[in-house]
Amino acid sequence: MVSSEVLIDRLSTAPGLWHGQAWFALRTAPRHEKKVHERLTNQGVESFLPLCERLSQWKDRRMRITAPLFPGYSFARFGPAERPRVIKTAGVASIVGLNGIPVPVEDREIDNLKRLMESKLPYDPCVGLAPGMEVEVVHGPLAGVRGILMRMDSRYRLVVSVDVIRQGAAVEIDAADVTAV
Repeated sequence: MVSSEVLIDRLSTAPGLWHGQAWFALRTAPRHEKKVHERLTNQGVESFLPLCERLSQWKDRRMRITAPLFPGYSFARFGPAERPRVIKTAGVASIVGLNGIPVPVEDREIDNLKRLMESKLPYDPCVGLAPGMEVEVVHGPLAGVRGILMRMDSRYRLVVSVDVIRQGAAVEIDAADVTAV
């Protein structure tokens, strides 16, 4: 998580924020990340949507799908003159910022994401989960079960506990099946 001081510092020192192009994170309508990326690209705005492959669970089957790495977000590079056009793009909810002022994403962070995607190394989203957090299973036979996340890997280690007796049981579960409570 980036502190307010860091964001304010980025605002005051961001090269090109007011005189040129800068990367910004865009909050999108739910499940509109790909559409926003396509629409911005068609408008001539440089857009970047990091994707990842993951397993998706339906009632009758599991399937590998390509999904946004950061659900609800896309990235675009634009200058102040393009801001109204970007914000009015169908599917764009807002530009991520502080007190209504858009905060640029550092070029280095976008470059790092692009290099990660080009590397072909396996990667998973890391959505603010950390060992020790309470999580809930959202898919599979344990859907609705809450527990403590003990280890993060391609498969998480979840501990379902009975606090009164200070005992529990650990189970390995797919990373995509868990969400923070």
